[in-house]
Amino acid sequence: MKSGILYIMVLLSVPVIAQHKIPVYLDVTKPVEERVENALSLMTTEEKVALCHAQSKFSSKGVARLGIPEVWSTDGPHGIREEVLWDEWSGAQWTNDSCTAFPALTCLAATFNTDLSRLYGVSVGEEARYRNKTILLGPGVNIYRTPLNGRNFEYMGEDPYLASRMVVPYIQGVQSAGVAACVKHFALNNQEVWRGHINVHVSDRALHEIYLPAFKAAVQEGNVWSVMGAYNQFRGEHCCHNDLLLNKILKQDWGFDGLVISDWGGVHNTDQAVNNGLDIEMGTYTNGLTTSGHFPYSSYYLADPFLKGIEEGKYDTDVLDDKARRILRVIFRTTMRGDRPFGKFVSPEHSKAARKIAQEGIVLLKNKGQFFPVPVDKYEKIAVIGENASRSLVIGGGSSSLKAAYEVSPLQGLKDKYGDERIVHSLGYASGPSLYGREEPLGLDADSLRTAAVEVAKSADIVLFIGGLNKNHYQDCEGGDRRSMDLPFEQDKLIRDVLKVNKNTAVILLSGNAVSMPWANKVPAIMQGWYLGSEAGNALTDIVSGDVNPSGKLPFSFPEKLEDNGAHFYGELSYPGDSTDQFYKEDILVGYRWFDTKKIKPLFPFGYGLSYTSFAYDNLATDKTQYRDKETVKVSFTLANSGRSDGAEVPQLYVGKSKSEVPRAAKELKAFKKVYLKAGESKEVELEVPIGSLAYYDENISDWVVEPGTYTLMLGSSSGDIKAEVSLKIE
Repeated sequence: MKSGILYIMVLLSVPVIAQHKIPVYLDVTKPVEERVENALSLMTTEEKVALCHAQSKFSSKGVARLGIPEVWSTDGPHGIREEVLWDEWSGAQWTNDSCTAFPALTCLAATFNTDLSRLYGVSVGEEARYRNKTILLGPGVNIYRTPLNGRNFEYMGEDPYLASRMVVPYIQGVQSAGVAACVKHFALNNQEVWRGHINVHVSDRALHEIYLPAFKAAVQEGNVWSVMGAYNQFRGEHCCHNDLLLNKILKQDWGFDGLVISDWGGVHNTDQAVNNGLDIEMGTYTNGLTTSGHFPYSSYYLADPFLKGIEEGKYDTDVLDDKARRILRVIFRTTMRGDRPFGKFVSPEHSKAARKIAQEGIVLLKNKGQFFPVPVDKYEKIAVIGENASRSLVIGGGSSSLKAAYEVSPLQGLKDKYGDERIVHSLGYASGPSLYGREEPLGLDADSLRTAAVEVAKSADIVLFIGGLNKNHYQDCEGGDRRSMDLPFEQDKLIRDVLKVNKNTAVILLSGNAVSMPWANKVPAIMQGWYLGSEAGNALTDIVSGDVNPSGKLPFSFPEKLEDNGAHFYGELSYPGDSTDQFYKEDILVGYRWFDTKKIKPLFPFGYGLSYTSFAYDNLATDKTQYRDKETVKVSFTLANSGRSDGAEVPQLYVGKSKSEVPRAAKELKAFKKVYLKAGESKEVELEVPIGSLAYYDENISDWVVEPGTYTLMLGSSSGDIKAEVSLKIE
């Protein structure tokens, strides 16, 4: 009887439910723009202003009255940061926030593999989605201008074209998981020293040709949903509220419809924050939770001062509506999206992705006498020397520090492969803990560590020195630049001493930056390993053992010495500046553009990387010899694996114009493709170069110009190894 009454009640309730009309902004079947406008029409001025500033270290308000959720952000580009306390940087001590650590973005860039970039974005996006984040604060695409920059490891190298091609699929992957990517740091944040105030001077041409292309691709091709401003100033205005960068270039010229979020503490002025394109202000010197605290959230530049200015008529309500509209748009694209997918966290698929990316990013720099690969049963005793063999490299570095669920060290990976009985480890040197903003020595005696390592090396068949940098202050770390290109903690001396007793020594560097190598001609093999994440030891051992053939290519040049770098050639006013102003005197000649044009030989050129097999290039041709603007050059050639191992090569197509009405670099990368070939296999490879991509930025008309005339296409395995050339004419 009771069940019958219940059935009747349900039937009676159906028409009532059917007749109930939900607001448009809650109707997930409606277009996002309709939902945004409807929500905006229902909000008060106070609610709109509340959207525009932080309420905690990593969140800003939604509209609770309307059921619109808060915006939660998370670091970082290569792993999801642990939860922190509401208004402190200290970890919240959760037990379920340990993530997969993916390789740093220098490693991703070194893969030259856009498919892996998409996989990376999907994987890290799924982890952010599982933790219910709205915005992932990455990727970073600031240009590698100097090897001293402490945050280079977070970025995608020195070439704007490479960074542009790699950032787009990363963004698309993240956002496919229902999480907004946030490309950063917009723009010209190319050093950490004086980052909070240094005023950068750069030509319009260098700005548009070198420092903005990856951001532009992120917006116009990747359709990124958020952008983070930079700490530094550009032409007298901080980049987090810079009218030229945010209003004119980003929002007007590029048509960006997402939100601009400040870097934490990057806002300095209410008038500029209101009028110059900032949408959400985060991290402004907050030390108080309430209005009674010291500089609480209500005192932010885009909080009570903004509201007061609106009420007094000082600020236009249209400006407020634009900010609120952009924030709502991101919320409806993510948290309030009707078909938002579920995430995954520390899954086997993510471990597999991390390992694959790490494998393809490792770069073999030297391999005399085929030192690598090292067969499992060839040697009885392998000495592994160096702190980075066993040190955790996922913690430290500033905002990129991770609480990883696991991390396989290089030492553990080698032991798992070769057996404990064959591996003997000696520290050799030691650094202190990973601290932010300061150094602290470990307290171990350097001479004793070095002596012990040399003794271990004496009796070994081969030595694998695993050193480089770590994520301590003054190394690869936010908040400070390196003090020199040298390896820290007397590693150069240690390598020399080891070589005296065992010449069969290979150097494996784990770092996000180029280092000087005074011993480069004395060791048989060198490998660049980056920060490889949770699967570091497994991926590195895959390459060392030959289970995987190395295919990584350098995403930036390694200079012989610091003074060879373009940013340092012109003295301190070019880098790091005089503490107030800085002038990018090398202009458009950044990285290999500088080395090639000035005919300075680097230690290792951009795009360089060896393999355990060999490749041959042949039959370079274009589909025709003359082109008009708007057309595309179709380039073809034959690539053959002429060695005995399966492997992958990255053909790179550079373009140069010797007789030009403006100064140009000797060559510029315009196309690349990662090609996998079995031993003995050959393939016809095709690359495309739109004629528009050959344009230079004309400062006289503030626009791009394709100059007619003869251009040379150069096909090579690196910027320093050109295999073939062909010319074409543009009418």
